[in-house]
Amino acid sequence: MTFTAWLSLFAVCCLGAMSPGPSLAVVLKQTVGNSRQHGLAASWFHAAGVGLWAFATISGLAILVAQSEIAFKVITWLGAGYLAWIGLKAIRAGRASSFSVNPGDKTSVLKAGIEGATISVLNPKLAIFFIALFSQFVSPDATIADQMIMTATATLVDGLWYSVVTLVLSHGPILKTLQNRSQLVNRLTGGILIALAARVVTL
Repeated sequence: MTFTAWLSLFAVCCLGAMSPGPSLAVVLKQTVGNSRQHGLAASWFHAAGVGLWAFATISGLAILVAQSEIAFKVITWLGAGYLAWIGLKAIRAGRASSFSVNPGDKTSVLKAGIEGATISVLNPKLAIFFIALFSQFVSPDATIADQMIMTATATLVDGLWYSVVTLVLSHGPILKTLQNRSQLVNRLTGGILIALAARVVTL
């Protein structure tokens, strides 16, 4: 892979990572409600899920998902159900939620990471995105090194972007303001997640 081709790949991955969606809502939820470490765990576990989709696409597994209507629908509904479940929990929790700063109410860092990973793993549209993306860069003579570079680029861009989001949210007055309005943040985040879940199953 040439450096010019990699720059094009990098730019598209950045745009994909920066697109608002359920991933941002989950990172926000973990960072504001628990800690910077929880937000970073959600970010990098999410990136690992993105890396799995990228690798699956390159190895040809994601093509099967894209061509199988049943497999696509199953994963889509699982993902939508998970989004709706998280959204309902956030709305019902109010101020005594995962956004609370009370250490006794915090979830574990591992659970925060698993939540981040689940959001990406149960998102079949990542398969479609990567099929469209990598089809522009994968060629019959592509080496294993090229494939690893593409997978690593998608993974690192995603992880680094959400790490930046986490660090900004967890810095000083921004986090304090969000924590003071935790109930509003809960309701907004929950509403966004439920709306995204509804959008997934109605498209």
